[in-house]
Amino acid sequence: MTHAARAVTDVLQPRNVLLVGMTGLGLAAESSVAGAGWGLVAALCAGVVPASYIEWERRRGTWGDRHVVDRRQRPRIFAVILASLGLGSAVMLLADAPADLLTAMVALWAMTVLLLAVNALWKISVDAAVASAVVTLLAVVHSPWWLLAHVLTAAVCWSRVALGYHSAAQTVAGAALGAATGALLL
Repeated sequence: MTHAARAVTDVLQPRNVLLVGMTGLGLAAESSVAGAGWGLVAALCAGVVPASYIEWERRRGTWGDRHVVDRRQRPRIFAVILASLGLGSAVMLLADAPADLLTAMVALWAMTVLLLAVNALWKISVDAAVASAVVTLLAVVHSPWWLLAHVLTAAVCWSRVALGYHSAAQTVAGAALGAATGALLL
């Protein structure tokens, strides 16, 4: 069971979910290759830059792995995410990116602020929040049928609990916060 949980948490980590989801969101927002390109830019800012920072700190020996289990070490990660989302949003705004994608970036920024605030007191699941947010954003922008993909959010929640990174409550809270993020597009 641990092997399956590890596979789920690695495949559905935030960087990967954001790469696929934001690219799809850009494509849905503009129905073109340019839209998918804007989605890739959004994914770079929302997922790839933060994951690269985590990997850099891991290689330096600051953290043992990408999960950063000590919540006291997480504010630096949140600062990098907020800066990357903010800078990416500004560039996308100036370059006239699709409005739905810009709104999604702002929603992810707001979600990160809330994750940071909660993290000060309790270790909420960022992985669950991102998985839920991306599914909800796709449902709002593209089709309500995307809500069925919350089965993947449930898999992320299960894997995080099975691996001992979070309690069930921490994953449910993360998933709920992520779903509320998507509501910002309504």
